[in-house]
Amino acid sequence: MSENQHIEFKQNWNDEYLKWICGFANAQGGVLFIGKNDKGEVTDLKDAVKLMEDIPNKVKDILGIMVDVNLHLDSLGSYIEIVVEPYPFPVNYKGQFHYRSGSTKQELKGQALDRFLMRKQGKRWDSVPIPKISITDLDQNTFDFFRKRAVKSNRIEEDVLNDTNAILLENLQLIEEPYLKRAAVLLFHPNPSKFVSGAYIKIGRFTTDDDLRFQDEISGNLFQQVEKTMNLLFTKYIKAEISYEGLTRVETYEYPKDAVREALLNAVAHKDYAGATPIQISVYDDKIIFWNEGQLPENWTVENLLIKHPTKPHNPDIANAFFRSGYIELWGRGIFKMIKECLDSGLPKPTVRYEMSGYFIEMTKDALNVAGLIQLGLNARQVKAVLFAKTNGLISNKIYQEINSISKRTASDDLTELVENFKLFSKIGTHGAGISYEIIGQKRQ
Repeated sequence: MSENQHIEFKQNWNDEYLKWICGFANAQGGVLFIGKNDKGEVTDLKDAVKLMEDIPNKVKDILGIMVDVNLHLDSLGSYIEIVVEPYPFPVNYKGQFHYRSGSTKQELKGQALDRFLMRKQGKRWDSVPIPKISITDLDQNTFDFFRKRAVKSNRIEEDVLNDTNAILLENLQLIEEPYLKRAAVLLFHPNPSKFVSGAYIKIGRFTTDDDLRFQDEISGNLFQQVEKTMNLLFTKYIKAEISYEGLTRVETYEYPKDAVREALLNAVAHKDYAGATPIQISVYDDKIIFWNEGQLPENWTVENLLIKHPTKPHNPDIANAFFRSGYIELWGRGIFKMIKECLDSGLPKPTVRYEMSGYFIEMTKDALNVAGLIQLGLNARQVKAVLFAKTNGLISNKIYQEINSISKRTASDDLTELVENFKLFSKIGTHGAGISYEIIGQKRQ
């Protein structure tokens, strides 16, 4: 037995340890052992009998809760086991709120305390009512935009077009009479930043982490932010390869639009709006990173969030509105859709990670695309050959001649460059028709 989220060892009793009991009660419960060292070894508690009476009384008088206090005896001496159940209401120690996280105790303050108290009340940040804002303060164009999208996506009936804005907000559960919820302000107010600091998006174009070339800030309500951000990303930040199918111009972007939209929607719905930091999108030559401030639920990992509990957004009222508007097919599956879109487009699998400051989604550009290969210095024939090998696994000298309509000598020279100078191809086989080429590092099916 060792110390963990649910177990704590102390050799002797100190009234300060009421804070640890408070922390267990506010988290997921736990056991505090008195009379054991850090290794869990019994050290013999001399005043155990007296403490059996004192501890329950102090817990009740100071914390206002009940705990089970058990006396144990073994060959090494006596020790006390204090069993603390998780409590549905906030427990405080002399006005301080403590919380057990991992194997440590922390005092909750500021935003962390606000989130904790709301959670104990069964509320989320986006569901808190805000006074002094009426429905008439909200943006009519956004209501119209929402209705058209929702009806077109078959998420609501067409007769909702005739409903009042008040009825629409009630159906979306964005009203707590007589007030609007925070989510309603973020979703439909023309300028939610007046009421919520950091409720906007920043996009930056970077060469390196410390070399910002240019940037933009996108404000407005969340629907407007999503539309403006998508438009700006694909007109200013993300490049497109131009090709033609007959007379039709075809634009193939560095990243699939649906994958980028899913990453953006994920950032918007999972952002912790109690913080004052905007969503940040960093665009590099070879990658794009979406970051939003937020915290994982206690003991969750990114894998738990994406696999075990994929339908639990950080802001459920906001997520519901996005779902009803048709932005998303099924909330919580966006990450999987984003991954599939990238893989289907030949891009590496995006990475999702959580660090102390928040969530990161990173998409990496495939280096073996037309623009990247031309930038490396490949000629048009070599670009075509790399794309062929990327799709088919291998290419031979004969195939190289056929797809480029060139001589064997020219094909040999080009392939030698791809092997020796560009180091993109490796040679398979030893002589004649048995020689073929594959992309270095690419696994053959």
